[in-house]
Amino acid sequence: MYKTLLLSIDLQDSASWTKALPTALALCKTFDATLHMLTVVPELPSYVVGTFLPENTGETLVKTAHDELAAFAAERCGDQPVKTHVMVGGVYASILALAEDLKVDLIVMGSHRPEMSDYLLGPNAARVVRHSDCSVMVVRADS
Repeated sequence: MYKTLLLSIDLQDSASWTKALPTALALCKTFDATLHMLTVVPELPSYVVGTFLPENTGETLVKTAHDELAAFAAERCGDQPVKTHVMVGGVYASILALAEDLKVDLIVMGSHRPEMSDYLLGPNAARVVRHSDCSVMVVRADS
C-alpha cells in the first residue's frame, strides 16, 4: 500500500516526532516501505546575514542540520534504513516539494494543539494536508 514515506520533523521540537516517528517506523515495517526523514532550515534574509552574521552562516546551519538529522536517525530508528534530507525555506513548501520529487505515498507529520494564531494563519500540518497530492497522516502530540 505504502512504499515511500516522508516524515517531517523539527529537531528542536520533540512534539514533532515523539509520536510521529514510532508511527512512521511501524508503517515502514508493516508495508516494507522506504523512510525519508526531512528537517527544514529557515531561510535567512540576506540583509541579516550580510549585516549581523558571518557570510557562511547559512551553509553552517545546513551542515549542522544534516549532521544532527543523521545522528537522530541513527539513534532512534534502529535497523530501519532512513534517507535523510535537509531543505532550506518554508516548512510546508519544502515538505510538499520533497514529497513530489520523491513521489511519496504518505507524508507523516506531528502536530500540536492549534493556538488562536494557527487558526488565522494556518499551521504547517494544515497547509500540507490541504495542498498535498498524496495522503497525509497527522499524528497529534500530547497536549
